[in-house]
Amino acid sequence: MVKALEVNKQLNCLTEFLPECQTQLQDFQEKHKGLLYGIPISIKDNINCKGHDSTCGLGVFLNQPATEDSVIVQVLKKQGAIPFVKTNVPQSLLSYECCNPIFGQTINPHNTKRTSGGSSGGEAALIAAGGSILGIGSDIGGSIRVPASFCGICGFKPTGKRLSSIGLRGSIPGQKAVEAAIGPLARDVDSLTLCMKALLCEDMFHLDPTVPPLPFNDEVYSRSKPLRIGYYESDGFWIPTASMKRAVMETKHLLEEAGHTLVPFTPLRTSYAFKEYVLKGIWADCGFLILENLKGDIIDHNLKDILYTFKVPAVLKKILSFLLKPLNPRLADILMSLCGIGSISELWKHHTAIEAYCREYIKIWKSKNLDVLLCPALGPAFRVGYAGSLSVTSSYKIIFNLLNFPAGVVPVGTVTEKDEEELKDYVGYYNDYWEKAFKKGMSGAVGLPIAVQCAALPWQDELCLYFMKEVERVTQKNRGT
Repeated sequence: MVKALEVNKQLNCLTEFLPECQTQLQDFQEKHKGLLYGIPISIKDNINCKGHDSTCGLGVFLNQPATEDSVIVQVLKKQGAIPFVKTNVPQSLLSYECCNPIFGQTINPHNTKRTSGGSSGGEAALIAAGGSILGIGSDIGGSIRVPASFCGICGFKPTGKRLSSIGLRGSIPGQKAVEAAIGPLARDVDSLTLCMKALLCEDMFHLDPTVPPLPFNDEVYSRSKPLRIGYYESDGFWIPTASMKRAVMETKHLLEEAGHTLVPFTPLRTSYAFKEYVLKGIWADCGFLILENLKGDIIDHNLKDILYTFKVPAVLKKILSFLLKPLNPRLADILMSLCGIGSISELWKHHTAIEAYCREYIKIWKSKNLDVLLCPALGPAFRVGYAGSLSVTSSYKIIFNLLNFPAGVVPVGTVTEKDEEELKDYVGYYNDYWEKAFKKGMSGAVGLPIAVQCAALPWQDELCLYFMKEVERVTQKNRGT
């Protein structure tokens, strides 16, 4: 706890100390030690702990202490873990900038002028700085994976519903297009795996019968058979930086040297899926619910652009979209995507289209006989103040929430002088405002962590973790660590 408080003074990553942790050990019985016995665990703000607020960085949720622990916290305690702090998040959870008017800005432990990422930014910063060895976050569009990659640690988003979400507070409950998930963050893959093993137990399945009773499959995680790995450098919607591309290609070569087969993979219509399925799905209500939750609140500057857009009537957004189409086609398309879904029948058609997209993606995956997929992770960390206007960069992460694939990130290196030099010539697909902000927000990052992202098919969480472990192994071997 002392170390966590020291880290908090530097990074502002904590929201609350959980004093009950001091007596929790006294209540344990020898025969009920569990896999996580005695391990202090940090918990993201929006995950309920009895007697404590889950604010989501929103004033409307202040002074509303949870009446009981979330299922995830109950199971952690049954496994002997000691939840000891809650950690900071962006206002509404819907930003890669970890900042809100209640608790302020969390910064990156590697560079105080950089963001820790969001929305599990407090978790990632605390763990990377040594204030916690294991934490629990949530992820609806990279909210575990982005902070992990920005802070140079490992993070894992399981298949949705593999772990219970009872007691998880969100700012847009009810949307079904993009699957949220709870998952662990740690400094190494083995720690993520131990957490998943502990959580996938009879207590979890009893407390939440909607969770499939699938215990952790050690045989899959401990396999030694070479993998057939798909890979890509760009998703077709957002051109990655030189360091993001290099992370993928260097990891590809190391995996090939280790005996795995690497196969080029072309992502399926990411640009269309992001605009038509992700954005329309998350904002099917034209932002009505988030505007209600923010009514009367102090608005964090990172949310002002998106909130202003929601306040513009749908008819006017459509007119602006038409006028902007020749000048800025991506902005025009996104404005249309933020007009909401007008009727129940249209919403049903939208859900049906998402299901068809997921089936088609899996069909292509299967046609190449892939086990897993290697792809870019967003990074390095943005300069503080840029992430709020760069939510469009979420395409690399949120596609796996739409598909409901398990996915995780593993740090593989740092930004080099050569990467920095190549960034000066960076031009994206459109050379628009977002891409210029992206270039500026990424600049000056020599020495900051970079990562790769690993994904697998739904319910193949253990295979995804095995792949992450293999990436970690070959990377560490290459570095001589």
